[in-house]
Amino acid sequence: MSVDRTGTIELRLPVYLPPPPTHPPPGPEDRRPGERPGPGREGRTGRRLSRARAFWLVGATLVLLLLSSSAPSPMYVLYQQRWHFSATVLTVVFGIYAVAVLVALLLFGSLSDTLGRRRVLLVALVGEVASMALFIGARDVLWLLAARAVQGAAVGLATGATGAALIELAPPTAPSRGTLLNSAGPVGGIAAGALFAGLLVQFAPAPTVLTYALLLAAFVLAFFGVLVMPETAPGRTAGLRIRPSRISVPAPARRTFALLSLPLVAVWSVCGLYLSLGPSLAVHLLHTDDLLVGGLTVALFAGVATAGQLALGKLPPLRTATIGVTATLAGLGLLHAALTSGGAMLFFIGTAALGFGWGTAFLGAFRALAALADPARRSGLLAAVYAVVYLSMTVPAVAAGTLAGAWGLHRTALAFIAVTAAVCLAALAGLARVQAQACAARRRHARPRPTGPRHARRRG
Repeated sequence: MSVDRTGTIELRLPVYLPPPPTHPPPGPEDRRPGERPGPGREGRTGRRLSRARAFWLVGATLVLLLLSSSAPSPMYVLYQQRWHFSATVLTVVFGIYAVAVLVALLLFGSLSDTLGRRRVLLVALVGEVASMALFIGARDVLWLLAARAVQGAAVGLATGATGAALIELAPPTAPSRGTLLNSAGPVGGIAAGALFAGLLVQFAPAPTVLTYALLLAAFVLAFFGVLVMPETAPGRTAGLRIRPSRISVPAPARRTFALLSLPLVAVWSVCGLYLSLGPSLAVHLLHTDDLLVGGLTVALFAGVATAGQLALGKLPPLRTATIGVTATLAGLGLLHAALTSGGAMLFFIGTAALGFGWGTAFLGAFRALAALADPARRSGLLAAVYAVVYLSMTVPAVAAGTLAGAWGLHRTALAFIAVTAAVCLAALAGLARVQAQACAARRRHARPRPTGPRHARRRG
């Protein structure tokens, strides 16, 4: 999530609220006639990328980061077959990534404001290279856990820097381009990563090595690109200052926060299930050995989420969230029908509906939540939102993995659908209540105050 120069709140995955730039970064046009570029100016060397090229480089890096995060999903089935670990362990491997992202966001989300966007991105890319190397050399599930933890920390560290850099590097003639890429890039990257890895798993030799080797090479190229991009952080300093985000919700907004958190719990639980057990569920339901099915399932889920965000991005937040939760409820019904009848078409239609619900419900609920606090308290409220999102993505998925070991994947999926549907119904009731409160508040503000001699005498 990012803020453009007009103060408009935009969404991204993972989310971050960088401060708006107070002034444009200095460039060659800012120098006095005859002045040589100083050591702190971006025009000091001809080796720096232009701002236009740097913008697309940062955007590509953002997509690459999230692409790599979903690449392991289609390969979890292969890892299970190779090392014979349970569904519980599989979901823990997935969950440790989400926890690492959350911790890095809370601890280092604003680090690029002091160290600079370029430095933080370089460190994050080194972390991604290390995680890809761990994946390539993985010998057992402990290696996977280590790789996912390092990867999550790198993504969380890079989130703030990429979000701010895209806003600061956006061309003046198209300032919304940065917020658009912030919104659609991450979810699109998740879809592309699942499809990319699914194709390699099905058709390429040694997919658990080749996939990460290609990603490692891409991250190395991104590293050298970022090395020559201009610095855009307006107030960076030479010192290291870590300012952890404090989780806090203003007291007057706590009831509304609780009601608006219900859509987040519902849709991010579904997201966690699809990114961890989704490929296994698809292979089980369709009775196939074609591992590309797992990649297609995740790609469809995330791809439709991206389309939904772009399609409904201009609607009021509460209406967007209501549409998203309703779509999620319909998708759960279709998924239930697919599990009980074995219908492949129902499964994929349900997956598309769930992806649409995830993207739009999150978009609407997040924007509504972000408006609950004034700018001085917004960082604490957003930290609370991050905690709800990543815990909702992790805890239900790990619980489902644990139950799958005792009940089986099919029965566990049916139980998950029932519980999540109940949360969706509660979320719709909560959204209706928040909407009613908002309408009542608007009527109170719109009601004209009584004027005239009679009311003047009463006031006297």
